[in-house]
Amino acid sequence: MTHTKAMTRHVSKLLFLTAVAVLALLAVVVSPLFSFGQAGAQSNQQVEQAATQSDNFFMPDKRVPQSQAEIQLSYAPLVKTVSPAVVSVYSRKVVRQNASPFANDPVFRQFFGGAPREQVQNSLGSGVIVASDGVIVTNNHVVNGADEFRVVLSDRREYEAELILADERTDLAVLRIDTGGDPLPTVDYADTRDTEVGDIVLAIGNPFGVGQTVTTGIISATARTDVGVSDYAFFLQTDAAVNPGNSGGALINTTGQLVGVNTAIFSRSGGSNGIGFAIPAEMVRRVVDAAVNEGMIVRPWLGLKAQSVSYDIAKAQGLDRPIGVMVTEVFGDGPSDKAGLSRGDLITMIDGREVFDERGLKFLAATRSPGEVSELTVLRGGNLEQVRVTLAPPPGATKAEVELLDGRHPFSGAEVAELSPRLAEELGRDPFDSGILVTRIKQRAYAWRVVRPGDLIVSVNGKKIESLKQLADILEQDTSSWDIELDRNGRSISGTVRL
Repeated sequence: MTHTKAMTRHVSKLLFLTAVAVLALLAVVVSPLFSFGQAGAQSNQQVEQAATQSDNFFMPDKRVPQSQAEIQLSYAPLVKTVSPAVVSVYSRKVVRQNASPFANDPVFRQFFGGAPREQVQNSLGSGVIVASDGVIVTNNHVVNGADEFRVVLSDRREYEAELILADERTDLAVLRIDTGGDPLPTVDYADTRDTEVGDIVLAIGNPFGVGQTVTTGIISATARTDVGVSDYAFFLQTDAAVNPGNSGGALINTTGQLVGVNTAIFSRSGGSNGIGFAIPAEMVRRVVDAAVNEGMIVRPWLGLKAQSVSYDIAKAQGLDRPIGVMVTEVFGDGPSDKAGLSRGDLITMIDGREVFDERGLKFLAATRSPGEVSELTVLRGGNLEQVRVTLAPPPGATKAEVELLDGRHPFSGAEVAELSPRLAEELGRDPFDSGILVTRIKQRAYAWRVVRPGDLIVSVNGKKIESLKQLADILEQDTSSWDIELDRNGRSISGTVRL
């Protein structure tokens, strides 16, 4: 019995030692693998962490809203603040038409009637209150040609409005209403230099007359100069839904500031296709200030012609990409000439903003007032220079001196004026054009056989005409044959007229 217990104790001890040895051997074998796995796991963890940090640079971590307040995030407070400053603008025009083709004939009038008919044409748009005393900005095409204007506020109050400035070239108009001293809510101007593609914006207006409507989107593009809506084209593009009736309404940012005035859409059907255009707030502010302070707008002028920079020109100038405009002509004794600019200079920026075509350069200069100084960044001889230009209005009288031509010559019965840079700017013509402009022709005048209103008399009998005196001297010649050269809508027309 004692022997059996001792033997059992010996076997147990042997088994215990064997188990310890096996475990020690396993520890030796498994330890490197465990270390490698741990190191690999740690390395993978670092890679994943780096990848996560890289991804987070572009996309923040998604998470479930943590509070009821976050679930209820909305633009509603912003809209409630801004929408009272957006109005509906109704314009009315009375067109009188004769009831019959015999209305002006005293014999047939008694049989066919001659009382003129009145046709009322109504149009609808939107507007933005920019001054608490009742100054409202809208589009020119909303009020163009109308006789009466009515403004309806968001709270349904209605006021008769007075047109104080209509500017066809920017497609902006400024109205004023009399509220009897009651202050109105307004929208502040945004600094559109800070506006970038991707910024969230809201469009507020009265599309199709259904009532005030708010849509949202982003800024799709900036500095659109090829839209062709107005002479000073430099539009913000947005995909916020804009439809007929939104014209003149507000495009605001998420701080409730006016980024632009909605003015046009690109559409084949007449409805919104997600391509809308707004006039930037900087131009809106310039036109409103001119309307309120001067009653008219005088645009500053650089006094130069320029062409866009192609890839080949950029390469020749040592640029890595096409940017800027190249000066092709400078008006003598104009602002650019006085600043030392010359043909061949390449303007890359104006007041710290890049330009890519002459329209953009012209627009940015026009947002300033005459007498202000603009700083141009000019590439000249391979070096960038800063050139300061004092802006000035184009030379010439504000109102053209019109002269009626009479006598025995081809222009008898035509009213003409010397085409100055100022007059050319007002008419939307090239300020570098020179000659005598035909402004009007009397009924049944002989001049109708030769010229049309808008024609430019370039030369007569081989002599270039640049002044009314030159034209008058030539027309006094006793001749029956006249060699005439005209400019009609940019097309040269020449011929001989015999009386």
